[in-house]
Amino acid sequence: MITIAVSDILSALADNNRRRVLEILKKGKISSGDLAKELDMTPQALSYHLSKLKKADLIYETKNKNFIYYELNLTVLDEALMWIMNLRGDNDDKN
Repeated sequence: MITIAVSDILSALADNNRRRVLEILKKGKISSGDLAKELDMTPQALSYHLSKLKKADLIYETKNKNFIYYELNLTVLDEALMWIMNLRGDNDDKN
């Protein structure tokens, strides 16, 4: 059962910039500053997108001294995919 609202997940994934963030995080943990540079995005704009991804629980945030690092939360992605696949139902029931 998905503990995060499916609407939050789908809303977060609907934006191209947030999908770009997830693609970068697929490579591993990255600091917010490096992420902003890689995306060529202002810190304010990045903060907005990161907050949407955090609300959907699609990313983790960890702090180390003066730096904030982000990484994917694959558990939520797996749960969301299972929920979506469950909508299709059992393929064996089709006649």
